[in-house]
Amino acid sequence: MPPDIPSGRRPAGFTVEVSGWRALAAFRWLTLVYATALNLDDLGRVAHPGWCVAALALMAGWSVVATYCYARPRFRTPALLVVDLLVTLATVLATRLVETPERIAGGEFTVPTVWAATAVMAWALRWEIVGGLLATLLLGVANVIVVSGQPTRGTVHNMILVLLAAIVIGYVAEVLRQVDRIMIDVWQEQGAVAERDRLARHIHDGVLQVLALVKRRGAELDGPGRELAELAGEQEAALRALMTRGSAAPADGEVDLTALVTPSAASASIELVAPAEPVMLPAAAAAEVAAAIGAALHNVAEHAPGARAWVVIEDEPESVLVVVRDDGPGLPPGRLTEAASQGRLGVVQSIRGRIRELGGTVRITSEPGDGTEVELHVPR
Repeated sequence: MPPDIPSGRRPAGFTVEVSGWRALAAFRWLTLVYATALNLDDLGRVAHPGWCVAALALMAGWSVVATYCYARPRFRTPALLVVDLLVTLATVLATRLVETPERIAGGEFTVPTVWAATAVMAWALRWEIVGGLLATLLLGVANVIVVSGQPTRGTVHNMILVLLAAIVIGYVAEVLRQVDRIMIDVWQEQGAVAERDRLARHIHDGVLQVLALVKRRGAELDGPGRELAELAGEQEAALRALMTRGSAAPADGEVDLTALVTPSAASASIELVAPAEPVMLPAAAAAEVAAAIGAALHNVAEHAPGARAWVVIEDEPESVLVVVRDDGPGLPPGRLTEAASQGRLGVVQSIRGRIRELGGTVRITSEPGDGTEVELHVPR
């Protein structure tokens, strides 16, 4: 079970992949019983009873194999469905060995009768309407061969019923898969809300309490202490806003990425280079990219005090490329991995995590004494 699906909930495709194949197995055995009873009752009037019994034995044996294989997803491959249809066509064609041409022309049923429809239904479940129509066509060809190219009224009637069943089952399978995809999205959203609420409780009981205490005590101090109190108050307000914002969808429309980045680059030590035209991105994506840029600039200020930084934004047809570079001391080899292992997740979460969720990539290049370059590549 994927971790993002609440325990006990069905995965996408459950209705078709489990319930559908179970129903097909039940239909297969019911129609096998019907076909066996019908053929045994007529056994004394057919031309070759031995071939009739052999065809029924093949149907029974294949029903056992098909029921076992269709119940297990790892065996439910295209090869299995092809073999299923081939076995069905073989039992239909076996009618020419069992019956005389006169009885066939008189409208006698084929040996498998309605059992032959199970393969068509399997194709409709697997490949929806297109698969059902293709299997129906092949089954129709086999029936035409049995009657020597002169379809009887009964043959045409049966094929129309099979065709309608294929269309209906194919359509239902398509709709059920769509419903399951919607349901899995709902369950994932519920899981995200539950996880957010759990984290909010921990943050409220720990981090927010500490920030509130720093804010109160720091306000009584002068100089750096008061500045620290103000920063603690800002972070407390930001965390509370994040906790109460919920999972509401971000605002619709597009915004200018350059306008969002400009406040972060409002410093004498930071130079922003951007196109003259607005760099438009969906509001949610632009906010995440701007936050990642802000995190990269924060790292420069924290780990390379006094270093100059450059933010370069390039508006490409299919993507947006942002480069944040500084002339600081650079990072020693393995520093990012070491920081992540110590729980310092600024690069991992604030930069890589944001861009990865947008389907983009992050490349960080740094050499001791040669500064650090963070390249963000975000597809539109």
